[in-house]
Amino acid sequence: MPLSCSQLSVLYGRRKALTGFSLSLEKGEIRCLIGPNGSGKSTALQALAGLIAPSQGGGAEIDGVAVASMPRRAIARKLAFLPQQPMAPDDMTVAQLVRQGRFAHVGLFRSYGRKDEEAIEWALESTGLSGLADRALRELSGGERQRAWISAALAQEAGILLLDEPTSFLDIGYQVEVLDLVHRLSRERGATVVMAIHDINQAIAVSDRISLLEKGELRFDGKPEALAASGLIEKTFRIRGRFVEVAPDKPPHFDVELTRLTRPGS
Repeated sequence: MPLSCSQLSVLYGRRKALTGFSLSLEKGEIRCLIGPNGSGKSTALQALAGLIAPSQGGGAEIDGVAVASMPRRAIARKLAFLPQQPMAPDDMTVAQLVRQGRFAHVGLFRSYGRKDEEAIEWALESTGLSGLADRALRELSGGERQRAWISAALAQEAGILLLDEPTSFLDIGYQVEVLDLVHRLSRERGATVVMAIHDINQAIAVSDRISLLEKGELRFDGKPEALAASGLIEKTFRIRGRFVEVAPDKPPHFDVELTRLTRPGS
């Protein structure tokens, strides 16, 4: 398995942020983590990346090797993590940002070689940013900036991508753009993707399997179609709605029932 974890638990003080979380992914699989705010999605991603140490046993493995035993550069060659709001100087260019993705291979004392330049060029081409390589990050749209960060992750040539809310704060067009890129990387490049995401329908549309978290515990882990039939969406998110079959060969769409809110006495 490219990435797995077993009985992973994380405590923040006395609060249980994650309890007994287990996950196992195949190569090229897209796994979406969904759940209410504070359900443990970001904590799970950080623990998988080795950025948070488990509090009560359990742990993550990359290709069968415990993440806790691996040096950071060794992890970076295998796994790329994109947080919710990555930071970089606004005057940095796209090319400069993407070049930073090669640090795991180059380090402090080696110059960039032919293989490094080819990896950078491939990352820019894969994300459609070759023509924007010399642009400063401040000049980019939200979708372009997000693609630049994904491009930097690709330059690592890591086979595993962990993405924390990659479509947050983006207009719907840019959201579709980013999700299409993630899907292509999985199908064409064999990238294994774990992605925390808020939009239930986007998760159903793009994922091979979905993991539903609530209060730090795994409530469901399986195919999107099985989740649609479970009734857990309505229960976990405390909403009313129903799954509607769009077409026989398409995933179901969750239709939320909205009621008009009125002020007392109005």
